[in-house]
Amino acid sequence: MTKGQAFDWPGLMRLGIGRIGLRPAEFWALTPYELIVMAGLDHQPAPCLRSRLEELALAFPDVDKGPCEGEM
Repeated sequence: MTKGQAFDWPGLMRLGIGRIGLRPAEFWALTPYELIVMAGLDHQPAPCLRSRLEELALAFPDVDKGPCEGEM
């Protein structure tokens, strides 16, 4: 996890306590990754984090091509 990046604790709690049915003590005893594995989400693609988004923005900068045909 990078500086300034926070976990979505409410989302993780909804997943663990609400969807999986863990008790609060069981939820807080797990690491976030353990929770993700328990939920069967460990084979999902990783989210695009800010650092990767910045890399992509540098590699593929927006180019102003002017108004599109038919636009005012």
